[in-house]
Amino acid sequence: MDYCIADGHFILQRPIQPPANDSVDPTYRYASTANGTRDPHHGIEIGKDFGTPVQSAADGVVIFAGPDQAAIYSPWANYYGNVIVIHHSADLFTLYAHLSEINVEVGDVVQVGEKIGEVGQTGAATGSHLHFEVRRGEVENYFSTVNPELWLAPSHAEYGAVALTILDEAGLLQRAKFTLQNYSASNEILGEHYLETYDPHMPAYEENAALGDLPAGRYRITLIQNGHLYERWVEVQSGKLTQVVIVVK
Repeated sequence: MDYCIADGHFILQRPIQPPANDSVDPTYRYASTANGTRDPHHGIEIGKDFGTPVQSAADGVVIFAGPDQAAIYSPWANYYGNVIVIHHSADLFTLYAHLSEINVEVGDVVQVGEKIGEVGQTGAATGSHLHFEVRRGEVENYFSTVNPELWLAPSHAEYGAVALTILDEAGLLQRAKFTLQNYSASNEILGEHYLETYDPHMPAYEENAALGDLPAGRYRITLIQNGHLYERWVEVQSGKLTQVVIVVK
């Protein structure tokens, strides 16, 4: 499983750069439902400030730029509002939604880091933010998305990412909630994350949970499944993706 890494490096750069607020909204991660209050999320939310420049995450060609009135990339008209879709290599696409401004046209060749638009709140958006998706294969298929946190380079050089796969003994993906704790060398807890696996209405992938932008270091993953406690210690490395498989009974 190689996911997002080619020759040891993440393929995509972040579409919003520091010093802007470029962190992923933890309340509505990819394939989550915000505790059952929303539909399963097909992307991630980043960059809350209205008018923040949005940049291309990789070299590519613009294949769509404008309002999504024809409902090409989702089942609903004007769902994404002002949206840009860029075709990259290897049937990889990135989608940038809810923009206040669009600075490119269909057919434009863009370079990684080039400004393509600005953050807004057009379409089905609550407050200003960038809705960012990564799609593979059939770009107009609403369910062709993959988790952007597995493709985006961390926001800091000393950060990494984790992909988690929870299976039963038959090899089937399992639903679960788990805790990810960062420990110091002296066993002090430096940070905690509480996650659950992807909503079952999303397509099945090799992983069923992921988390990016984790400070490099030692982590303890714990979950309780069918009355059993499962624990795994892992090392997150700078600029690397740590892949974890846990088999539960």
